[in-house]
Amino acid sequence: MTRAERLNPLDAGFFDLESEFQQLHVGSLLILEGPPPTDAEFSGAIEARLDRLPRYRQRIQRVPLDLGRPVWVDDASFRIRDHIRRTTLRPPGGERALRHLAERVMSEALDLSRPPWQSWLVRGLAGGRWAMVNKTHHAMIDGISGADVLDVILDGAPDRGSPERPTPPAAWSPRPAPTPGELVVDALRDAVSGSVDLGRAARRALQAPAGAVRAATTRLHGLEQVGRTMTTPATVLTGPIGPRRRWGWVRGDLREVKQVKGALGGTVNDVMLAAVAGGLRTFLVSRGEPVDGRTVRSMVPVSMRRPDQHGTLGNEVSAVFAELPVGLADPAQRLATVTTELSALKRSGIPVGMDSLLSASGLLPGTLFALVWRTAAHLPQVAMSTVTTNVPGSPVPLYLLGRRLLEVFPYIPLGEQVRITVGIASYAGAVTVGVTGDRDSVPDLDVLLDGIDHSLRELVALASPR
Repeated sequence: MTRAERLNPLDAGFFDLESEFQQLHVGSLLILEGPPPTDAEFSGAIEARLDRLPRYRQRIQRVPLDLGRPVWVDDASFRIRDHIRRTTLRPPGGERALRHLAERVMSEALDLSRPPWQSWLVRGLAGGRWAMVNKTHHAMIDGISGADVLDVILDGAPDRGSPERPTPPAAWSPRPAPTPGELVVDALRDAVSGSVDLGRAARRALQAPAGAVRAATTRLHGLEQVGRTMTTPATVLTGPIGPRRRWGWVRGDLREVKQVKGALGGTVNDVMLAAVAGGLRTFLVSRGEPVDGRTVRSMVPVSMRRPDQHGTLGNEVSAVFAELPVGLADPAQRLATVTTELSALKRSGIPVGMDSLLSASGLLPGTLFALVWRTAAHLPQVAMSTVTTNVPGSPVPLYLLGRRLLEVFPYIPLGEQVRITVGIASYAGAVTVGVTGDRDSVPDLDVLLDGIDHSLRELVALASPR
């Protein structure tokens, strides 16, 4: 029997945290040049690439009695049509209509009894364009591997994968799914091997005590810093959420963002985080919350993926907790504060410490592992007020079926007690900010979007030659 691949601790955690109010899929909206493809062309283009994305034909299988983390198994009943949807916007097909459609799509949970992904073909967009809305469960991809998926689906030249020269899908036969008994045996075997790995690590530490001490010191310091960040003041950004979502976006010019970086300091990520901080300041002021001297703590995911892991799915991320200076009215001061904060966090060891916690959670028995994640999801949110993630995309234009990809907007899911999340993406000289909000508690998401846009323009104006 070929052993099924077990979900890593973070992937399994995202799977366990899925609920009616917390749909844990990440996603994107792609706008492309027209004319739109036919249904057959669209589904055929995706299916032809699934041999390079074998996970897209796999579903998640629980281990009996949760004796181990779930595993990935081939879906014997896989059909591409179960994962492809299509719709047409009513005339005039403006961006507001597209946004409302995308909000409805993202508010619907994925069917976790099947491979957890879905792609929508959207026709009728104004300007002779069309759109593609993608959603994939967070148990399958993180932000970086999600960008890799787009690199597989899309082409680097317009003449590749064109309708005139379609690539036929490769033959595929599902591997037999493991029996319940085999799943139990494998889970017990993995539990034993985990204990053996701990023993080997201990022996290596004894053989090289100096290196072990340095590594342990870094991890312990990181864990200490994690502990210090686990409380944050209550704010309108946190609290119970409902099942429906709002989603909107802001556009920027990557060249201008780099000008800000060159003139005022920091990195591209620092500039964008400063713009987000300015937008949050506007949003909180509009809600009547005091902001002077305040910060908003945002979890900022940090990729732990090695260069040789690009192209593999799953989550290989840790995190830092950044204090966004919403109490500063001056945009240049906000950027300088963000730059100092992020520079300190990179040296803090927090990503390593968080990674240690996640690795340690993988040693828990399956039933206890699931219980810990589910219990934690329902506790009051004290560690952070929002999530902000930055995923660099392709610097050159990409194509699907010979049509050029014009824009990419990222979608980041909400947490159980987190009402707003922010995704930042770059592509072909542009930068976009996708903001997700809980529909019930954040009806005024446009205030935040306008605030981010205004804050970014303020920074660009400061860096522009006079």
